Amino acid sequence: MMAGLDERPDDTEGGGHGAPVWAVFGDLMSGLVGAFVLILVGVLVVQMDLVNSLQAEVRKREQEEQRRMALEKALAIPLQNGRVTLDNGRIGISGSVLFALNSDELRPEGRQILQSLVPPLQVYLGERDEMLMVSGFTDDRPVQSGNQRFADNLELSAQRALTVTRALIQEGMPPQRVFSAAFGAEQPVASNADEKGRALNRRVEMAPVPKAGHGARGAQRD
Repeated sequence: MMAGLDERPDDTEGGGHGAPVWAVFGDLMSGLVGAFVLILVGVLVVQMDLVNSLQAEVRKREQEEQRRMALEKALAIPLQNGRVTLDNGRIGISGSVLFALNSDELRPEGRQILQSLVPPLQVYLGERDEMLMVSGFTDDRPVQSGNQRFADNLELSAQRALTVTRALIQEGMPPQRVFSAAFGAEQPVASNADEKGRALNRRVEMAPVPKAGHGARGAQRD
């Protein structure tokens, strides 16, 4: 009988040690579950941000494609005639069509091209409340030494851009819709190693831009 009574306290002590172990285990599991939930929430937030960014990029590309198609439609006739090019929203005209070498005097053929561009561009810009940036570019060859009118290619490209800008205004483009910029030999589209490439680099480009570019207009306009 005494031996049976002695065993009971031992059982009680064993049960008392088990309770804290389960409590620690429960706290550990709760912490793991909490950490898992936090990680899951973080992953979901990142995924939502990626989805939103992807949707924004898709909308941007759709808008750019619609803009390109609208510009192609507006310039359908000049593009079909091969007198101008359209690349990524930039309307290009060969410098040799517009000007003689090292000159900023507009050729008659060049004026006719600009005259044909004004009506569709005026409608396009008016519908979108945008402006037209006229940019002049040259090859990397120095201005001929006998030419005293231009100090360098940058000045030549600036004068050509201004000449085209003034011609557009004379043909009916509202002055508040157009401004000019000059890049000289910067931003070539072909190698300057041969005449074919240099001819491509001697060009004037026109590109519709948002009206937010008022600061640039004030700095570049004549």
